[in-house]
Amino acid sequence: MTGGIKMGKYLMALDAGTGSVRAVLFDLEGNQLGVSQQEWEHKEDLRFPGSMDFDWTHNWDLTCGCIRDVLKESGIAPSEIAAISTTCMREGIVLYDRDLHEIWACANVDARSDDEVVELIRKSPELEREIYKVSGQTYALGALPRILWVKNKMPEIYEKTAYVGMFNDWLILKLTGVMSIEPSNGSTTGIFDLSTRDWDRTIMEKCGLKSDIFPKVYESGTVVANVTKEAAEITGLAEGTPVVAGGGDAQLGCIGVGLVSSSQGAVFGGSFWQFEYNTSVPKTDDDCRVRVNCHALPNLWQYEALAFYPGLVMRWYRDAFCQKEKELAKETGRDTYDLMNEEAAKIPAGCYGMYCTFSDVMNYICWKHAAPTFTNFALDPDKFNRYTFYRAIMENSAMATKGNIELVASVTGELPKEIIFASGASKSPLWCQIVSDVLNIPVHVPQVKEATALGAAILAGKGVGIYTDIEETMKKVVKIEKTYYPNEENAKVYQDLYDKWRKVYAAQLALANEGLTKNMWSAPGV
Repeated sequence: MTGGIKMGKYLMALDAGTGSVRAVLFDLEGNQLGVSQQEWEHKEDLRFPGSMDFDWTHNWDLTCGCIRDVLKESGIAPSEIAAISTTCMREGIVLYDRDLHEIWACANVDARSDDEVVELIRKSPELEREIYKVSGQTYALGALPRILWVKNKMPEIYEKTAYVGMFNDWLILKLTGVMSIEPSNGSTTGIFDLSTRDWDRTIMEKCGLKSDIFPKVYESGTVVANVTKEAAEITGLAEGTPVVAGGGDAQLGCIGVGLVSSSQGAVFGGSFWQFEYNTSVPKTDDDCRVRVNCHALPNLWQYEALAFYPGLVMRWYRDAFCQKEKELAKETGRDTYDLMNEEAAKIPAGCYGMYCTFSDVMNYICWKHAAPTFTNFALDPDKFNRYTFYRAIMENSAMATKGNIELVASVTGELPKEIIFASGASKSPLWCQIVSDVLNIPVHVPQVKEATALGAAILAGKGVGIYTDIEETMKKVVKIEKTYYPNEENAKVYQDLYDKWRKVYAAQLALANEGLTKNMWSAPGV
């Protein structure tokens, strides 16, 4: 696995997630040796509904604390760390002045820019589609409406803005004093040209925004700079430690589960469910339905189709309807979800024909969801009880994933013959089996539980020459814990249910469009 270079024995990953920051240490074989985590929150500015400000001063203090703690707890000498890399929630942005001081930042969940999306659409109805063709992004998650918001609502900040960056790059800046960006997260701004993997200044010009605020692009897995004396003093790291360009959490999570070659697919089942599919050609969708990002490996890109809220919906259902199981879990020391899974496994595939409409198939250019609904159940408590409804939520997530996979296949012409299934939902054997049955393909669950941090560590090692062949490295590092194979009878049931579910969801979405029900979620300006 090593390239014969004598250097440190360990790699560090810094992960700035939506809800916390972590410092994670790995050995050169990909084994996690230590982790320190601190929760953080992004507070709303009460003047601006939907805002989620990022507190860079406090959050950098938390980051430094994590680094010091993991070094202390692991007992590893800072000089033995060969390299560091960074990863983060995508879409969150930081604005800087010409002296590289932070002057404004928002988290990925910031939703204050409805007016700006409307403004952009009114200015040029076709501009969003033009931008998508180049960048693979729409206004739904990108940086353009947010920067325009700063221009409109905080002109004094906008005037001072000299650079824009992402949170993984912010961590590198704090460690090294060097401003940078990399393509995997940079491309989620909607200001990158996918084919060149670099900024496209004309996009900003078309939106009436500054086109000279872009830092130098470093490909993920290349050394940006070294830890400064100042950063070493406050973090406990060794001065001069190489810091390597990392990437967005989804892309680095893909590296962490071995998704490093073209035509590979994975589903990450967390609060959102992400289907990622690697491609060697950055081709966008003629109908702008699916997101296209740069992978964190050169010459690779990813189609990304998101299902909204499966993990959050399951948490809501647990807390709203599963008090009995929660109490039993406290008494027995078991997990509430495990207790629910045992009972839901007794419900036949298809839930006796019942549907629910929470998550939907992605439509990036006009992204909205129907009102949350359970439908087509009978007043029969033996069949339609809380375990049936619980299982229906699982099936809804798998059906939305099937739709997302078919959506990507309509662009690529390729359907995956197998997928990797990772993150929180993959801990449920029942959910894994449902996904395999609905997709009718094998589903592989990897052992690694910290895929994103591992991906960052692998890139750190790549940057300093420890890993010279990522594909070969991941074959050795990634281990499959279990593979689920489709049940033929269940697969037939789900195919029939899926076709009907798509029509039911369309009908429920039409009700929301008429204003008769309220969308579970809709993109700004839609």
